[in-house]
Amino acid sequence: MERSNRNKKSSKKPLILGVSALVLIAAAGGGYYAYSQWQAKQELAEAKKIATTFLNVLSKQEFDKLPSVVQEASLKKNGYDTKSVVEKYQAIYSGIQAEGVKASDVQVKKAKDNQYTFTYKLSMSTPLGEMKDLSYQSSIAKKGDTYQIAWKPSLIFPDMSGNDKISIQVDNAKRGEIVDRNGSGLAINKVFDEVGVVPGKLGSGAEKTANIKAFSDKFGVSVDEINQKLSQGWVQADSFVPITVASEPVTELPTGAATKDTESRYYPLGEAAAQLIGYTGTITAEDIEKNPELSSTGVIGKTGLERAFDKELRGQDGGSLVILDDKENVKKALQTKEKKDGQTIKLTIDSGVQQQAFAIFDKRPGSAVITDPQKGDLLATVSSPSYDPNKMANGISQKEYDAYNNNKDLPFTARFATGYAPGSTFKTITGAIGLDAAGTLKPDEELEINGLKWQKDKSWGGYFATRVKEASPVNLRTALVNSDNIYFAQQTLRMGEDKFRAGLNKFIFGEELDLPIAMTPAQISNEDKFNSEILLADTGYGQGQLLISPIQQATMYSVFQNNGTLVYPKLVLDKETKKKDNVISANAANTIATDLLGSVEDPSGYAYNMYNPNFSLAAKTGTAEIKDKQDTDGKENSFFLTLDRSNNKFLTMIMVENSGENGSATGISKPLIDYLEATIK
Repeated sequence: MERSNRNKKSSKKPLILGVSALVLIAAAGGGYYAYSQWQAKQELAEAKKIATTFLNVLSKQEFDKLPSVVQEASLKKNGYDTKSVVEKYQAIYSGIQAEGVKASDVQVKKAKDNQYTFTYKLSMSTPLGEMKDLSYQSSIAKKGDTYQIAWKPSLIFPDMSGNDKISIQVDNAKRGEIVDRNGSGLAINKVFDEVGVVPGKLGSGAEKTANIKAFSDKFGVSVDEINQKLSQGWVQADSFVPITVASEPVTELPTGAATKDTESRYYPLGEAAAQLIGYTGTITAEDIEKNPELSSTGVIGKTGLERAFDKELRGQDGGSLVILDDKENVKKALQTKEKKDGQTIKLTIDSGVQQQAFAIFDKRPGSAVITDPQKGDLLATVSSPSYDPNKMANGISQKEYDAYNNNKDLPFTARFATGYAPGSTFKTITGAIGLDAAGTLKPDEELEINGLKWQKDKSWGGYFATRVKEASPVNLRTALVNSDNIYFAQQTLRMGEDKFRAGLNKFIFGEELDLPIAMTPAQISNEDKFNSEILLADTGYGQGQLLISPIQQATMYSVFQNNGTLVYPKLVLDKETKKKDNVISANAANTIATDLLGSVEDPSGYAYNMYNPNFSLAAKTGTAEIKDKQDTDGKENSFFLTLDRSNNKFLTMIMVENSGENGSATGISKPLIDYLEATIK
């Protein structure tokens, strides 16, 4: 029994040792498994890291970093080395103007030890538009301690192999043209002589200097500008280096100069319509920042209607992006797009009227707006002085640009869209509002007005309303014909601010006109109330704080040719005419228009020089004085409003700035009025 018990005790020790060994083995196995999993994750992370680095190289187009992420052996296998593969990417991406390269659906999966499959998609933009979801696949393998990508040509674009090339052919859309109401060109495409220099033909030393100077003298481009263009990195001895575009065909060339045909923008009316039509220029980085859809080549409207209608005029380029094999055969089309030429924009402008209106200014600062008052068609919108848009579009020297920019009369300003105090032409509106304000202005009532200046009472201090011609008594007709400030000051005060402002608010004050022309809305006063009898009186005869552009004035005065209906202006011919009914009564409109006949038909009228016994013309002259204080001489802007009463086919608003130096609007307008009476029927 004792032996038996001893045997039982001794048999437990091996069992305990066996269990312990199994536990140790299991722990060791578990540790190895955990380590293996950790190591696998580390390896996958390293592979993903190299994939991310490769894709960043593509998206940032930092191709000089490619050799560090691709296997050199794979390059050699495909006929490349580290230098040539970098050059290949650079040439292709820059050649197709690739932008916005982005990767998506990136997947890195283990294939076997130290090797992973690598798939992804790329999207990018070219001048033909966006290419989306191009599918790529490759592998990533470890060499030494570093993972690298197995490179092949199909990683540039899918289906590329060997020495395949990429070719992009852009079919440029033609810019649409701007034409007048009769189809005559206002902004058209024309073939010009582009004049440049072939460096190798200039000679050297003193001969080269002399030839560059001869080019400079003939084409008005500075020597510095020519040398700057000749020093560009791409220029070779036999290169044609464009310098300028000649406005006329070139018949004689200095030594070293050459020409080639180039299509560019041409403005047949030149200075006569520059501020309206505007001009085009090369697309800049700033333009692309504002509109990412633009390509880095081509032109864009910089000012005027060229800018306002740029999207419609520019159209959309087409073309194809293809893979070519080593025999220049098309292997695959990666991207195709049909071009869409720009639209033709047909305006209400009449080129003949525009030119005639511009001619009367002879460089004087001023503006002319001529409308068809029944349709709202703008027949002419002129601003003077002006600039040559052909030079702005096709190459202007710094000297010429500085002359424009430093001109005190501001040739780049569109005066037809600039706000002015309208002066005495505005008395027509004051009179009409007074006629409609019950019990206020009676057309035949005669006011006793003595002297050339007047104030309501001593509360006005030293301020007086003044007039040029002494006459008494004065009724509405004589006040309009004689342009009597005192009469309209008194009538406005009699109306009172509430009635007067209510009448004004029926017009277009504060409204944005539906025109492709930048213009601040017309203003009655700086604040919603006059807060002053003097300001109320001044506003009644067209001074005060009124600010109305010539286009806005012409729009307001349309009520006198439409029985009190205001016709909004339009500039695109097929656009619908908009109207505002009952701005003033038909009776008020016809009373004012009839009274204005006297300005032309009466020998004492201020517009008698326009009298034509065979044509019925109503007119209102006006001046608006700009001065710091009373009893001082200020500059005067002269205005001239005419209404065709024979056919109701035209209305003119002509303005000359600083008429003391430049003459009156009435004085320069006779040739234009004669032309309109003879042609606009």
